[in-house]
Amino acid sequence: MSEKNFIPPYGNYAELLSYQKAEVVYDLTFRFCGRFLKKGDRTIDQMVQAARSGKQNIAEASKASGTSKETELKLVNVARASLEELLLDYQDFLRVRDFARWAKDSKEALYVRKLGSQTHQTYATYREFSETRPAEVVANIALCLIHQTNYLLDQQLRRLEKDFVRHGGLRERMTRARLAYRKESHPSNESPAAHRLQPGKSRGRP
Repeated sequence: MSEKNFIPPYGNYAELLSYQKAEVVYDLTFRFCGRFLKKGDRTIDQMVQAARSGKQNIAEASKASGTSKETELKLVNVARASLEELLLDYQDFLRVRDFARWAKDSKEALYVRKLGSQTHQTYATYREFSETRPAEVVANIALCLIHQTNYLLDQQLRRLEKDFVRHGGLRERMTRARLAYRKESHPSNESPAAHRLQPGKSRGRP
């Protein structure tokens, strides 16, 4: 990005792997709640809203990134917190029902992780499992996906923090752009009046 173009390209959230993962988490959670939680259970709204908040805040952060790095950081943090809340809901679901949680390096978790290594993530990758397997399996798949998404968001936050420290926000970029414009308009540090006075000459003398 040149100093003249102080608003960088932004808003292409659909290409972010963190957003793609969060969208899969939302789609899976919506269907999970419909299959395994009783109608009227307040947990349904809580889980669906937490999943939606994760996805929506990543998108909103991307849209805000061009004009406010502070807002972008805040919204990515909100997304991260929402998905952590959802993670706890799935853990609670398993614990209170005495269902097993997959170990990090279990063959099941490794298989889901392998599915998650695909370049572009969509719910279609997991549809067969989430719509046919029992609650215990689907909840564990959700945990794996949330962990993957949170890992990506943690990386995203670290990068945003470094970029902000290095380049600043919109105000700093605007200042640099203005200074660059002045430098191009007046390449010499001398004032325009100084160019009219040659060395050794004074006003009124040929």
